[in-house]
Amino acid sequence: MTKLINNHSKFRFFIVLLTLSFFVGCTSHKQSISKIKGKQIPINENIQHSADFEKFIAPYRNHINQDLDNSLSFAPENMDKSKGKWQTTIGNFLADITLEKANLLFEKSHKKSVDICLLNYGGIRASIAKGNVTARTAYQIMPFENNLVIAELKGEQIREMVAYFIQGKKAHPISGIQIELSEDENSHKSIKIQGKPLDTNQIYTVATSDYLITGGDNMTFFEKKLTLHDTNYKLRNLIIDYFKENDTIPIVLDDRIVP
Repeated sequence: MTKLINNHSKFRFFIVLLTLSFFVGCTSHKQSISKIKGKQIPINENIQHSADFEKFIAPYRNHINQDLDNSLSFAPENMDKSKGKWQTTIGNFLADITLEKANLLFEKSHKKSVDICLLNYGGIRASIAKGNVTARTAYQIMPFENNLVIAELKGEQIREMVAYFIQGKKAHPISGIQIELSEDENSHKSIKIQGKPLDTNQIYTVATSDYLITGGDNMTFFEKKLTLHDTNYKLRNLIIDYFKENDTIPIVLDDRIVP
């Protein structure tokens, strides 16, 4: 009888051991990547013009073109940066909408308004043709990855900014500021910020691009900035957003520069 019990115990032990082995063997192991290999495949003319290549990229190209070419707004007339000595319709438009968007962002984040916008003439890389305006238009005007930034400058640096503007004799886009020129147009008679005379003891906020704020286009007066706020908002996206929100582009030539 004792022998039978021992055999039965051994049999039960064997079954338990077999069952544990089964579960251990079936347990899933967590896999991880130990190595990644990459290979560069050059695209030559043969690949670029092959039927298979064209067939592969066609859906992506069509989707991108559709997004870029959807009508967002309307330009009632041609807007070209070469049409004007001290100010242009496209320059005024870009400066005005940049100041408008900067104001909204700065009011929300710092409970302050933005006084001035200054962009650069060379940063406008295309005109706006009369008719429908699209996202592609914005990419053509502003192909760069520049961000909108807001700097605080003393009134004396605003005076330096005006001197730079007059000496360069280029229609740099400006908004929020009025400059009355001397008779020979080589200096200024008066400067007004948001309709009030410039106060050299006051601190003013200026919206511009992260390219100009670092001295781009020789705008060295920005190096004396007191504070700087990067909005992480691309100027090109700002333009596209304006197009989406407004069905017609305003044409503005006013007295921001008075000869």
